[in-house]
Amino acid sequence: MRGLFVTGTDTGVGKTVLSAALLAAMAAHGERVSAHKPAVTGLDDPGADATPRHWPADHELLGAAAGISADEIAPLRYGPAVSPMLAAELAGETLTATRLLAAGAAALSASDATDRTLIVEGVGGLLSPLADNLTVCDLAVALRLPLLIAARPGLGTINHTLLTLQCARAAGLSVRAVVLTPWPPQPSALERSNLEAIARFGFVEVHTLGRASGPEIAALARVGAELPWRRWLGERPRVAQAS
Repeated sequence: MRGLFVTGTDTGVGKTVLSAALLAAMAAHGERVSAHKPAVTGLDDPGADATPRHWPADHELLGAAAGISADEIAPLRYGPAVSPMLAAELAGETLTATRLLAAGAAALSASDATDRTLIVEGVGGLLSPLADNLTVCDLAVALRLPLLIAARPGLGTINHTLLTLQCARAAGLSVRAVVLTPWPPQPSALERSNLEAIARFGFVEVHTLGRASGPEIAALARVGAELPWRRWLGERPRVAQAS
């Protein structure tokens, strides 16, 4: 079992861009990768979240970064920009914990069988409901993958991030880091202070993801390469052999 679960402090905080950047960076270094997202909503309104309008839908971006079919990544896809539960209800469907957990387990099993590193991207924030008795946090616990938390760098992020950290740790999740995204080339005093405060009060590593120039895989790989993803996956640094 090799992978990471990417959650966020809210919707539109950069989870998909972070996930795609990780996938692109890993693939660029020869890693075999895959991705899973339990549900995608808002396909009828691509400007409903913080993703720029010229960027593809979440599952399409993840699919391009991983080099696999977008449909394989998100088995549940809905048009309205609402929660997965409501989107399913509007489509005349019912989302169940059994269905969502089975899909996540299948993605993990398939990645193990093909020796791929799996990136799972949640929906909304960590406590966002996926079904009547299942939250994103519950799914992360079931999959037992290390957690990354995507957060905004600006005003309000400290409280949201510390609450997410508290929730994750209370559930027994292993938090690898908080990633502030998009991190500007010249961060303001507020943004630098937010980073330091989250690290200090959250007792957590805080990293930053620069703004990719666009959805091109090379651009995503460049910003993703700056993150210590090998260490997050549990790899030990290679020691040079004496000649």
